[in-house]
Amino acid sequence: MDFQRVIVRDSRICGGEPVIKGTRVTLRTVLASLAEGATAEEVLADFPTLTPEDLRAVIAYAAASAEEDLPTAAMPRAS
Repeated sequence: MDFQRVIVRDSRICGGEPVIKGTRVTLRTVLASLAEGATAEEVLADFPTLTPEDLRAVIAYAAASAEEDLPTAAMPRAS
């Protein structure tokens, strides 16, 4: 997924937070909805300007950010 086509950061839009291109919907908002248990269909209903591709881009961006920022070597093993 090439999330860079969908996700933009501009200091003039939402204080520079990453948003879905052409909207003021922040990635933080979408990820918080998903983390609270909303389904993709519910998120799309809540934000009708978004597409399924936008949701995949948000998740891909979060995954790439986590891969870069998290010290995974220090994480405990799951039992």
